[in-house]
Amino acid sequence: MFKKILIANRGEIAVRIIRACKEIGIETVAVYSDVDKKALHVQLADEAYLLGPAPPLESYLNIDKIIQATKKSKAEAIHPGYGFLAENYLFSKRCEDEKITFIGPNSKALRLVGDKLESRNTMTQAKIPIIPGMKMKGGSLKDFEEQAEKIGYPVMLKASAGGGGKGMRIIHSKEELKSSVEAGMREAKSAFGDESVYLEKCIERPRHIEFQVLADNYGNAAHLFERECSIQRRHQKIIEETPSTAVTPELRTEMGKTAVKVIQTANYNNAGTVEFLLDEKGKYYFLEVNARIQVEHPITEMVTGVDLVKSQIRIANCEKLPFKQEELSQRGHAIECRIYAEDPENDFLPSFGKVLFIKEPSGPGIRNDSGLYSGIEVTMHYDPILAKLICWGENRESARRKAIQALSDYAILGIKTQVNYLKDLLSHQEFVDGNTRTDFIPKNMSEWKEKRSREKLRETALIAGAIQSMEKTSPKGKMVKATGFDPWISLGRWEIGA
Repeated sequence: MFKKILIANRGEIAVRIIRACKEIGIETVAVYSDVDKKALHVQLADEAYLLGPAPPLESYLNIDKIIQATKKSKAEAIHPGYGFLAENYLFSKRCEDEKITFIGPNSKALRLVGDKLESRNTMTQAKIPIIPGMKMKGGSLKDFEEQAEKIGYPVMLKASAGGGGKGMRIIHSKEELKSSVEAGMREAKSAFGDESVYLEKCIERPRHIEFQVLADNYGNAAHLFERECSIQRRHQKIIEETPSTAVTPELRTEMGKTAVKVIQTANYNNAGTVEFLLDEKGKYYFLEVNARIQVEHPITEMVTGVDLVKSQIRIANCEKLPFKQEELSQRGHAIECRIYAEDPENDFLPSFGKVLFIKEPSGPGIRNDSGLYSGIEVTMHYDPILAKLICWGENRESARRKAIQALSDYAILGIKTQVNYLKDLLSHQEFVDGNTRTDFIPKNMSEWKEKRSREKLRETALIAGAIQSMEKTSPKGKMVKATGFDPWISLGRWEIGA
C-alpha cells in the first residue's frame, strides 16, 4: 500500500480524501493557494505545500507545481478529487511519465471519456444509445449554426473536457447561439483549461440518472447502482438521491449492464460514473462518463456500504475488486443536499466572507462532508460549494424527513447559504411524490421566498455570540480567549423579518 498520497484539490473533497487515507494508515500531503493557507484540508494533512496565487491556472490547475510538490514531499501517488485536473488526461499522462501513481483512470481511457465528444463517437460504434449531436468540436460560429440547424433547436452546449455544469447552456434559437457559445467557451477555459465545446439535442423534461462503476486493472468491473440527479439549478446538481423513484428493477438491471459496457468499451479503470438521460417514455440515452469521484458519491456509500475513495486507492494500488456484481445490493434510501455559499434571495449570487459560527447537524444516519470551521474565510476564487449533508433512512420518506430536520438544525452564520431553500424544496409535494425531473426548479421553485423566523434567528445569533465570547478557534485549531464579540455587529448586514 502507498505510504504517502498528495491530494491535488481543496475544500470538502480534499478533507474527505485525507480522512480516508488516515483510516487506511496513509500519510497525506495537501497543496494550497495563498488564499487557502488556513483551509481545513491544509490543517488536517501531514504536510502542505503552497502552489501560488489564487487563480486556478496559477495554483490548482498548474501541473508543474503539483508535480514538484509531489516529488518534494516524496508522495507516491496523487488523488485529484473532482474538478480542476481530475479529468485532464495530460495530467494523468504526466504522472505516468514521472512514475507517480494517478488515483484515477489511465491516461488513454481518460483521454477518451474525458473528451465528451470523442466518447460519444466511441459509444455510438459500440451501439450504446446516445443523444443526437455533433460528431466533432465546433470551430467557427458557422459550424455551430449549421450543426444546430441539423440537430434542431433547442440544443445543449456542453464543455468537451469536463462536467459539473460548467460551460453548459440551453440554446433555443439562432439569435442566442453566438453569445451562448462564447460564454460557454470562456467558462470551460476557466474551469478545465480547455475551451472546446459542442452541441447536442436538448431532451426536454428528462430525468438525470447516473450509475456508479468501479473497474480494476484486470478487466473486472461492477456497478453500484444508480443515483437520481435531476434536481438541478442552472445545470448544477443540488440534491441527489438513491435509489431513483423512476427506475424499476428491470430498468436498473438493463441500465447497469449498459454502464458496465461503456466502461469496458473505454478500457477504463478505477472509479467512474456513467450518466444517462431518461425521457418521459422511459427510454434512456448515454450522456457522458465522469472520470472521477463524484460530488454525490456519499449516497452510494450509504446504501451499499462500499467506501468509494478507499476503493479508488486500492484499485490504484493494483488490488482486484473484492466483490462481484451479484454480491452487491442496496439497503435503504439516501439523499444528499449540497450546501453552497449563495444568496437565494439575490438570484443565488455567491456569498463571500468569514464563517462566524457553524453548527452541523448530527445523529443516526446523518453525515456531513465539509471543509468548514468557525472563522474560515470563504473567497470568490473557487466553486462556492461548502459542504454536503447526507441523510440515510430505511425508506425514501424516512430519509426525506431526516434531511429536512437536519437542514433545520444546520447553522452557518456570517455568509449566506441556501439551506432554507433546500429544506423547502424537500418539502414540496412534487418532491414528496417523486416527480423529479430536470425542470423541477423552474417549474416549482421560481417564486420561492425565504420564510423568516424571528425567534429562530435571534436564538441562533445569541448561541453564536455566547460560544465565541468564550472561545475562538485559531487557524491551528488551538483555543484562545476572545473578547468584545457582539453577534449583532459581527453578523454583518442582516435583518429580522416580521
